[in-house]
Amino acid sequence: MSDPDRPLNVALLATPETTASMLYGMYDLFSSAGRDWEFFTKGIAGEPGMNPYIVSTELPGLYAQNKIWIKPDHSLDDCPPPHVICLPDIVVLPGDSITGRFGAEIAWLRKCHAAGATLASVCTGSLMLAEAGLLDGLDATIHWAWAKSLTANYPKVRVHPNRTLIADGTEQRIIMAGGATSWQDLALFLIARFVGLRQAMEVSKLFLIEWHDVGQQPFASLAAARQLQDALIGKCQEWAALHYAEASPVTAMIRISGLSDRTFNRRFAAATGMSPMDYVHTLRLEEAKQMLETTDEPVEAIANQVGYEDTSYFGRLFHRKVGITPAQYRRRFGSLRRALSA
Repeated sequence: MSDPDRPLNVALLATPETTASMLYGMYDLFSSAGRDWEFFTKGIAGEPGMNPYIVSTELPGLYAQNKIWIKPDHSLDDCPPPHVICLPDIVVLPGDSITGRFGAEIAWLRKCHAAGATLASVCTGSLMLAEAGLLDGLDATIHWAWAKSLTANYPKVRVHPNRTLIADGTEQRIIMAGGATSWQDLALFLIARFVGLRQAMEVSKLFLIEWHDVGQQPFASLAAARQLQDALIGKCQEWAALHYAEASPVTAMIRISGLSDRTFNRRFAAATGMSPMDYVHTLRLEEAKQMLETTDEPVEAIANQVGYEDTSYFGRLFHRKVGITPAQYRRRFGSLRRALSA
């Protein structure tokens, strides 16, 4: 069991058959969880939820399949005890057997799984799990082009090449992602499961991970206003955070500040990088996005709750600021949240 007060140890297994982009891509996402959202929105890094490191039998280093040099952090024998092990792809010909290969790695996988570690693979990485005997009697997935590599060589495995993500085995400690770029889905799933759903959603937005074909605007936080040392404006921001849905919030902030309209607008823009009204729209739209992700309330009701009596105006504003309509946002990010919560 992991210590909830310490980052989760995540070992990424590197072999000469590994694709470096997948290995380091997962490394970056795991490193970001819990740390980077706070940094990019508030300027101070948060506490990391995961401690990723690269392990290999090839020391002091190895060339990956795509000729990129990989320097492992640890050998299999001296690495910190992993809570999670991630297996990137291994480049083998479709249909080929890996029997007799990766002996040390497979023995290590068996030992770590028996000790309670969760094993997660991407694409052809599931071949190692099958060779270790850990997929016998389980559902499994793999890139469609290598499905026969599983069915022909491991008849006890139930192969579902059309599935993107599968979790099976005791306590669902065997997790597989199918296609090559599904490593992003796997990384978000693991972050949601072991660190938290909120952190997984934050990583998806920071790295612009597109589960559907949309631009980057839906992932951008509208609330990343600059924070300068202006206590008076900070007091108004605190008020706005609780009262943004009220009528005429800018007028109320000016009254609280005791400044003239012109002076208030100038100081507010200097402190936040936004006009007061844009700042209010930001708070309202962020709350609307959260409600679209987490509730089934009608768009009209959400618009009213965040401060817009005119639903059509809310829809136009949302589309202009976010890049898609409220309904489209709900379909994309509501489904992502439900998938990560499942």
